[in-house]
Amino acid sequence: MLLEGDRLEIRYGSVPAVRDLSFVVEQGEIVCFVGPNGAGKSTTMMTIAGVLRPTSGDIRFEDRSLVGLTAEDIAAKGISLVPEGRHIFGRLSVRENLLVASGLRGGLGRGAPALDRILTLFPVLRARFESAAGNLSGGEQQQLAIARALLTTPRLLIVDEPSLGLAPKFVELVMETLKSVRLAGTALLLVEQSMRRAIALADRIYLMRSGRVVAEGPAKDFEARTDLEHVYFGGTARR
Repeated sequence: MLLEGDRLEIRYGSVPAVRDLSFVVEQGEIVCFVGPNGAGKSTTMMTIAGVLRPTSGDIRFEDRSLVGLTAEDIAAKGISLVPEGRHIFGRLSVRENLLVASGLRGGLGRGAPALDRILTLFPVLRARFESAAGNLSGGEQQQLAIARALLTTPRLLIVDEPSLGLAPKFVELVMETLKSVRLAGTALLLVEQSMRRAIALADRIYLMRSGRVVAEGPAKDFEARTDLEHVYFGGTARR
């Protein structure tokens, strides 16, 4: 098992945002957390990455607890987060964005093998290497955000809302990119609002609402269910 959350509770002050949450991510999987706004999906991802701390429960990565570690320590263990909204540096070039993310004082040349693998995975970034990142399309900017995270050679890549704000043609581009990342050997934990996209992409799905998981299982099982809209928007599961 690569990652496991065990009965997590996460609060903002006295207000519980996530309650009694358990989940697993296996090596090589794509796992998707799906649900409406305010379900607790992004809060969970930020907690795994060490930006927030759980009130109770545990998070284990390769059977070692992450609770209490800094975000930097968690990244060093092999977990990389692409936050919602991409947060690229629009005035910097693609090369400069990757340089900032690499953390290599000697420049990208010291990480040439990793960089070459990433530019092979994202040929548009190679073609636009010296272009301002702000001139990239939304889908290309999301590719750049994912490429920056991959420079740390993570074993688990967390991507929060990869399709947010993208035109339909760029959504497909990003989804194919994520499949390529998995094929290259990196497990993925994603946040999505669209159940349709989650079913098409993920191996397993956790459907969250109001800070809790209300349904979970293999993606193919969700495809066959007739009660998903009812559960997504506030009902209980009907079997």
